[in-house]
Amino acid sequence: MLAGLNVLDTEDDADFDRLVRLTATMAGAPVGMVSLVDADREWYKARHGLQLRETPIASSLCAHAIADVGSPALVIGDAGADSRFAASILVVAPPNIRFFAAAPITVRGQRIGALAVASPEPRLAAEATLTEQLIALADTAASLFVLKDEARIRARTAADLMKEEWRHALTLEAGRVGSWVWDLRSDDVVANDIMRRMFSLPPARPVSIDDFFAAIVPGEREAVRAALEASFEQGVDYVSEFSVASGRWLAGRGRVYQRDAAGRPLVMMGVCIDITEAREAADHTRLLLRELNHRVKNTLAMIQSLARQTLSHAADPQSFIEAFSGRLRTLSEAHVLLADRDWGSIGLVELITAQLGPDLIAEPARLSLQGEDVPLPPDQALGLGLIVHELLTNAMKFGALSTPQGHVDIAWRREAGPRPLLNLSWRESGGPAVRPPVEAGFGTRLIQRSLDKIVDSRVRIEYPASGVEVRVKLPLG
Repeated sequence: MLAGLNVLDTEDDADFDRLVRLTATMAGAPVGMVSLVDADREWYKARHGLQLRETPIASSLCAHAIADVGSPALVIGDAGADSRFAASILVVAPPNIRFFAAAPITVRGQRIGALAVASPEPRLAAEATLTEQLIALADTAASLFVLKDEARIRARTAADLMKEEWRHALTLEAGRVGSWVWDLRSDDVVANDIMRRMFSLPPARPVSIDDFFAAIVPGEREAVRAALEASFEQGVDYVSEFSVASGRWLAGRGRVYQRDAAGRPLVMMGVCIDITEAREAADHTRLLLRELNHRVKNTLAMIQSLARQTLSHAADPQSFIEAFSGRLRTLSEAHVLLADRDWGSIGLVELITAQLGPDLIAEPARLSLQGEDVPLPPDQALGLGLIVHELLTNAMKFGALSTPQGHVDIAWRREAGPRPLLNLSWRESGGPAVRPPVEAGFGTRLIQRSLDKIVDSRVRIEYPASGVEVRVKLPLG
């Protein structure tokens, strides 16, 4: 727990400094500290009247407060007369502690340190209110650690998601796909830049659903409203086609992702695609819309599965759309490749290259690809693209690619027969030792379910200590 907070050896913190001064003043003691007890040392996050920044664990007084789980606080009237502490550097050298009182700091169920006050003068009897106040202030210190840890995580996550959102935006730009999340409680809409350009809306200012309706040609607004009402009341997907003031034709698709206890819709998410050129070519339009409808519905079904796992953790629509941008980017990249080929097939090598990126592909010491190129049908390409994305993400965070010595070997072969099959293996080595998970996480479940719609496909995941191994078998037709 302590290592996970990332607070050891950090800079001074004004909030903890104020808390320590307040505690020392309240106790009428010249020394106060917020200490963190590590395996071999006691480190002071904040200190008052104490020059030391850390002490060996053998000299720690706060470690005894943590260890005594049967008592909410430790009070020592004269540490010099106590055999447990008489040899401590804090007792035999400045600040020459005699009286000492400490209350453990408990974060997420674990005692990580203590809030303590001390004096060079013994106190044979401590007031009961002192102990009570010390315990209360130790709880405040624990809350500070939790709040600052959550703020740190949010800041780091925001920075990572900003990078992912930028890459995601470039992919959507190439595919001319506008994405949106509509909070029906406030009528506010979070939309990407492509969506805003489709409706001739400025790129920065907040927008509401009325702004989007104002851009739709007046004679077509009622049809769009009717499609939305059907989605709200009947639970069907929102599907509509309409033209906007710029003269472009758009195809809208969406789904309600959150309802209240009474069944009223709260959050809706969807996409808009520019279909102007398709409408101008009537014959091609019929073919394209048929395929587009099928693919977008499949994609929305995939997005719904991803969204259901993250929506409950999102504080608002903005954080929700950011939280799974990486997986949306994977789907978008596969869609772009398929669209470039009129929804034909994608080469397996190109699909893997798109997911892994040119930098990793160019490092034979980190990655090897073995096998002749195999054309993949659209459904197989989408499912396998998600699998490769999840495996890469896991390998870079926890697996072979998280260390300089790690290596990933991807090999495949095409088996001929009445129904050709693809056998693909992903093997990691050289990374941290692997332990089988106690419970499958969302990434593992996504890997196992990405090919559910492909009949006779199979995904097997194994966890030898040397590295994760995954085997995929799927029909090619």
